[in-house]
Amino acid sequence: MSDTLLSVQGVQTYYGNIRALAGVDVEVKKGEIVSLIGANGAGKSTLMMTICGSPQARTGTVTFDGEDITRLPTHLIARRRIAQSPEGRRIFPRMTVYENLQMGASLDNLKYFNEDVEKIFTLFPRLKERQSQRGGTLSGGEQQMLSIGRALMARPKLLLLDEPSLGLAPLIVKGIFDAIKKLNQNEGLTVFLVEQNAFAALKLSDRAYVMVNGQVTMSGSGKELLANPEVRAAYLEGGRH
Repeated sequence: MSDTLLSVQGVQTYYGNIRALAGVDVEVKKGEIVSLIGANGAGKSTLMMTICGSPQARTGTVTFDGEDITRLPTHLIARRRIAQSPEGRRIFPRMTVYENLQMGASLDNLKYFNEDVEKIFTLFPRLKERQSQRGGTLSGGEQQMLSIGRALMARPKLLLLDEPSLGLAPLIVKGIFDAIKKLNQNEGLTVFLVEQNAFAALKLSDRAYVMVNGQVTMSGSGKELLANPEVRAAYLEGGRH
């Protein structure tokens, strides 16, 4: 039995005639945190969306837990227990925190609902304090916690996180990355993370890929890429070292 959970091979994705992904190969093994770093517009979010089936890859394959999911519609991919916390958070602003978490719960696992909500509230105590508050009235950091919490309610085998630190204060970012690390260490949750904050992502990750213009140009362990002069020059200069 392979320990590879997600395998992306030779994937090309287009928006009309514009090629956004140019033959991408990425692998995520069970229990790993893997990050994808790169400049804005490199194609990172497109890869996340392609894994979830919208848009679908024009060529290449996406395999999850041994099954080819390249041509499956998004709702059937989600049923395979792939959950995404998308870029821009996209919570339901008029619903309360509690209702947002209800929306994330898998219909197959409703018997675990109360237990799962408590787990989210333990992970993000701020959400417990705000549970009856409308999502739209939360701070950016609280909305990001809610977006991740909602994804976790589906009891995913793979959690896709798209830019979880975007626009957030460093202290909030640290709290969110600490929570991701805790989920990975305590529950063995597999995480694939797209992130512009290269320092935070590489520090957290077992392995990482660098994407430039829709292609993976480099890969290695988080530590190797943190120490790589090219990566430092392109993504870490002016940041933390």
